[in-house]
Amino acid sequence: MKKYEGLFILNVSNKEEEIKEAIDNIAKEIVALGGKVEAVQRLERHTFARAKNKKVTSGYYVNFVFTCAPSVIEQLRNKFALKEEIFRVMFTIAPEKKAEEAKPAEAKA
Repeated sequence: MKKYEGLFILNVSNKEEEIKEAIDNIAKEIVALGGKVEAVQRLERHTFARAKNKKVTSGYYVNFVFTCAPSVIEQLRNKFALKEEIFRVMFTIAPEKKAEEAKPAEAKA
């Protein structure tokens, strides 16, 4: 199992219940395919620099950190492409955490 990050741009209103429902549905889809959600980071609503259509000019950004088998990513991509509340999604391999760096030597008086 590998660790991935999924950046989702949601096409929902600013109503808290719609945002929470969309986030819960995304987490359920990941878990249903054998993944495990480790963290969810809400990044708030942002206006698009270049809107491709005049109906959608902004989106609510959410970042998921999760583990799953590499073969699951394509299945997730296909499932989320069909969801109306998900405007865009991008998956990347999560960066490895670096081992704690050595402590600097104490200064001598």
